[in-house]
Order: sequence, then C-alpha cells, then structure tokens
Amino acid sequence: MSDAGTSTDQFTVGLIQMTCTRQVSSNLDKATALIERAAEQGAQVICLQELFASHYFCQSEDASQFDLAEPVPGPITTRYAALARRLGVVLVVPVFERRGSGLYHNTVVLLDADGTLLGRYRKTHIPDDPLYYEKFYFTPGDLGYPVFDTRFARVGPLICWDQWFPEAARLSALAGAELLVYPSAIGWHPDERSTEGDTQHDAWRTMQRGHAIANGVFVAAVNRVGHEGPADEGLDFWGQSFVCDPAGCVLATGSAETDDIVIAVCDRTHIERQRRGWPFLRDRRIDSYEGLSSRWLDAPRTDQ
Repeated sequence: MSDAGTSTDQFTVGLIQMTCTRQVSSNLDKATALIERAAEQGAQVICLQELFASHYFCQSEDASQFDLAEPVPGPITTRYAALARRLGVVLVVPVFERRGSGLYHNTVVLLDADGTLLGRYRKTHIPDDPLYYEKFYFTPGDLGYPVFDTRFARVGPLICWDQWFPEAARLSALAGAELLVYPSAIGWHPDERSTEGDTQHDAWRTMQRGHAIANGVFVAAVNRVGHEGPADEGLDFWGQSFVCDPAGCVLATGSAETDDIVIAVCDRTHIERQRRGWPFLRDRRIDSYEGLSSRWLDAPRTDQ
C-alpha cells in the first residue's frame, strides 16, 4: 500500500491524447471534456500531453510565441485545480511557464485530487532539432526530479526529451516514484517518416518499457496526435500513448490517428514483485558510478 493516503493496492491512470488547434480556448475546452470522460471511466491520475494548450509552436523560432506563456500559478493552473477538485482526481498539467521577463520553462504542474498545487517540474533536457527548436524557447529546468505524493500514487513527472535519459528515470525511481509520466510531443519529421518512421517509433516505445523494467515502476507516455504545420511539411505526431507495468508489459495503448483516452489499472504490488525477482536496485554498484557526473570520460592513453 502506498503512503500517499490510499487504502488500495491499485490506482487507475488516464492519458489524454488529442489534436490541437491554434485557439487556446478551444484546446482547453477539449481537454476539460476529455478529462471529465476519463474520470467517468474510473481514471484517478489523469495526464495531459506536452504543451496541450496550443499548437506545437517550437517548429520555428518566433518571439511572438512567448505571448502564450503564463505564470504558475496562473489561468491554466487555476482552471484545472478547480476541475481536479470537482472530479476528485489528480491532474498532471503541462504549462508553458513564464517565470520572469525573458525567462520561460516547459513545465508540468501536479494538482492533487482536492485541487492543491503540489508543485511543478521543469523540463531538464531541452532538444534542438529540425522542427523542434526548443532551446530558443525554454530554459533548462532547475528543480531536479521531484516526486509528488498524490492521493492515489507517487508520481514522478518528466517531459518528452527527458524520456531518452535513463538518469532521469532512475533518480525519480530512487526518490520513490511508483509512476513515471512523460507528457510528450513526439512525431515524424516529413523527411524521415517513410524511411525511419517505424524504427523511431519502436525506439521510443522500447525506451519507455526499458525505464519501467530497469526501475521496477509503471511508466505512462502521453503523446500528441495529428498533423501540425503545412500539409507537405510540419510534424506528424504519432499518438499511441501507452502505459506499461514494472515488467515492461504494455497495459493499454491509444490510437495512432485520433483523439483518445487511454485507461490502465496499475497494481502497485507488481512493483515489489518485480523488484524482488529482478533486484536491480539491490545490485547497483554506486561505488563505481562517479563518472556519470562527467560530460565525457577521456580514454586513457595506451602509448605511454
């Protein structure tokens, strides 16, 4: 049983994947309706996709897009805190955070089932790739990898590009996370879908399952869906949000094409069972890992 205030060995995760328009109010209304439907289906911890309130604006460097940012707490936090309280659910809500003049973060806020703002996580790993010009917009996070005790589960929130880094998942697990959540905006570049699309998607799915197995935790990846940008350019977000258990078994998967609500029941006794059978945390050689804090380890010279 979790120390997070629940009396059951199970908690139910709901992932909201959706297409987005350029109208913020429309996106917020759609997300609200989908959250309500997820709660009706029994979801207790409900997670939205990365930057859900807008189009994925990082496809270009455009200073006017900073106008989309808001403080935390701010309008989005306030709106969804009230929704969490009304529905009695935990919400993981991405926000384009305005921390100060010229200082912005890609953030998620954790709202408990009574509407309390438990805290925030700021995206740590910031990509810079064609159509993913996030370094122009976001300052790297400075809050570490917090884990939040919610009414239903201990949640470790991470964001998109973070999902490729085992260090972030491990530190969250060591801090007591039962569920790692990755709000994401991942899709195919138009020049790569036909040649590398299947490989890229498989790598993404494999990586998240690997985090679950290596750390003995539940993992949820909630991704955007649909095309954004010009018809012959832009990004094809591949949806297919999913939840996997501590053995890496996929419990539920969303559509590749349309809005969807992904519901998965998570039995926390599987965490203990997996860690007993595959005791990676027991067998870690923490005395041998000091090099992980280095950017690169220069190979010793052999000509001396």
